[in-house]
Amino acid sequence: MNVFRLAMQLALCTLLALATDACAQAPRTAPAPRAVWTWEGSSYAMLESPSAADEALAFLQRKRVNVVYLYADAFERRNLIEQQPQLYRAFIRRAHARGIHVYALLGSWYLSTERYVLPRHQRKAVAMLQRVLDYNAAAAPAERFDGVNYDIEPHLLDEWEDATRPRLLHGFLDMTAAMIEARRKSGQTLEIGPAMPFWWDGIALEWRGVRKPVSEHVADLTDYVALMDYRNRAEGSDSILSHAQDEMDYAERIGKRVVIGLEFNPGEPAKLSFHGMSEAAFEREAGKVEAAYGERRAFDGFVFHHYLGYRRFVGESLPAPD
Repeated sequence: MNVFRLAMQLALCTLLALATDACAQAPRTAPAPRAVWTWEGSSYAMLESPSAADEALAFLQRKRVNVVYLYADAFERRNLIEQQPQLYRAFIRRAHARGIHVYALLGSWYLSTERYVLPRHQRKAVAMLQRVLDYNAAAAPAERFDGVNYDIEPHLLDEWEDATRPRLLHGFLDMTAAMIEARRKSGQTLEIGPAMPFWWDGIALEWRGVRKPVSEHVADLTDYVALMDYRNRAEGSDSILSHAQDEMDYAERIGKRVVIGLEFNPGEPAKLSFHGMSEAAFEREAGKVEAAYGERRAFDGFVFHHYLGYRRFVGESLPAPD
């Protein structure tokens, strides 16, 4: 009898192990998440017009976009997150009701926020994040941002060149560390990540006594990165997959996430953007990326640049204003 019980236990354990292994190897059934960068004018229009918000959210649902990076700073001498936070509360409630997450998008051409990597401007970066933290602290759960994406690009500065690059990248890392410290002090767990060029993995930099690629310093500091991986083919050399590989490998090792950023606006050279290609061609390339990375914990889908450009790309321009 004891031998029989032992045999049964061994058989059950074997079946359980096989089932567990099969589950672990099962392919991803849900499509990869899709996000979209939504800049100043588009964001403010959605905030100030309920009908524009509803139309935009319906469009995003049709296109399986389930995360909006919504601009959350000053524009045209107004700062709605401070002056009219109820507009953000209403929009985020609407989005959440449709199953769409909302991240606060920080950084702006309008505000020349590339300067925030400079020590004399760093406090402005912390202040813009603090406004989001203060907003979330005062909002009801259904009205809170789900995360933060900041787009501050030191290579846009006029002074960016080989000799100044290490100093400016140090400034980016110092700024990022200060923002993460502000979140820690707030007691909130809001996830924070930057827009980051794919080529930062080719720049080694010593920061706080450790020398490694800039991309790895950034991943160490933040919760995820939105990788500006602007190419229009998935495979081969100089492709989406080839440029994302180092970031994906490192994120996998340290338990972080990578969102693959793709471009839809006109640009030169043509390889930077899906502009001029068909939507079906884009979906084929995106499918190849999903097939390659779908089993990787670090892969967190795509983010499209940007809302208006993506709408034009799929042939659904904005409707006429009310």
